[in-house]
Amino acid sequence: MDAEDLRRYVKFDEDAVHRETVYETEHLWAQVLCLDVNQSHGPVSDPAADAILTIVAGEAVVLVGAGRKRLKQWETALVPAKNELSISNASPDPLVILMVAAPPPLMPAGEGAGEPSP
Repeated sequence: MDAEDLRRYVKFDEDAVHRETVYETEHLWAQVLCLDVNQSHGPVSDPAADAILTIVAGEAVVLVGAGRKRLKQWETALVPAKNELSISNASPDPLVILMVAAPPPLMPAGEGAGEPSP
């Protein structure tokens, strides 16, 4: 059994969102995203993968397709396949998100594992 302490993936970069893959199998993919103040991620989408976002720390504004929701710590959102996803840090504190997708996101040729296709 694999077990991880998510705290080891929490790192911030003032120039870009820090993303680190926690697990990747043939059937599932999980990544920690760390957004510093005023950072955002997306839009990204995947034609075949559904994803679940869980706010581990901070607050986020999440746009999924035409929907918009403000999420606080421990809240979660479903991102159905084919929907565009954008995430913004909505607080003065850092934001940490656990994103889990199944199947693993598709990738354009030449990109690294865990990179959702645009």
